[in-house]
Amino acid sequence: MNEFEPASMEVICGSMFCGKTEELIRRLRRAIIAKRNVQVFKPAIDNRYVVEKVHSHAGIEIDAIPIDDITDIYKHLKEDTNVIGIDEAQFFSDKIIEVGEDLVNRGIRVIFAGLDTDFRGEPFGAMPMLMARAERVDKLNAICMVCGGPASRTQRLVDGKPANYNDPLVIVGTSEMYEARCRKHHIVPGKKI
Repeated sequence: MNEFEPASMEVICGSMFCGKTEELIRRLRRAIIAKRNVQVFKPAIDNRYVVEKVHSHAGIEIDAIPIDDITDIYKHLKEDTNVIGIDEAQFFSDKIIEVGEDLVNRGIRVIFAGLDTDFRGEPFGAMPMLMARAERVDKLNAICMVCGGPASRTQRLVDGKPANYNDPLVIVGTSEMYEARCRKHHIVPGKKI
């Protein structure tokens, strides 16, 4: 797939610390070099680093517009935009599917980045539907903090111990609350198989 092909949907997914945001920023910077008109959006709930930037755990960043609702994109959408990046897509409502399809139908390349599974190891928000509709899906792995193998899960920690299945689904945090884990070392007390 030509990475500068217009009117496509792409999803970058995986666990925390796998490089999703870095890959999103890399693709957006390449689009800027190719003289595309780029806009970047993120959920306002993600205030871990800088409010008006998409910021990776490794310190790479790009300017972004924080929005509360995915439909707020339309308030900020410039007429000449042809590439849109959306970070932390899992935090938006299911309306993200309709908005994504609409933007692609307008001729815009839309790149979503987000967690495909939550701390419980279950599909997160609208991410599975976005993945099913996308022309391109890249699932990245992190490094398991227990064994050093490929990690595809996000382990939430509470006082250094695995969070219980019934704990709140969304708690925004970084390395003080989360670790990347492989399937074998991902532990969720209270989870029924």
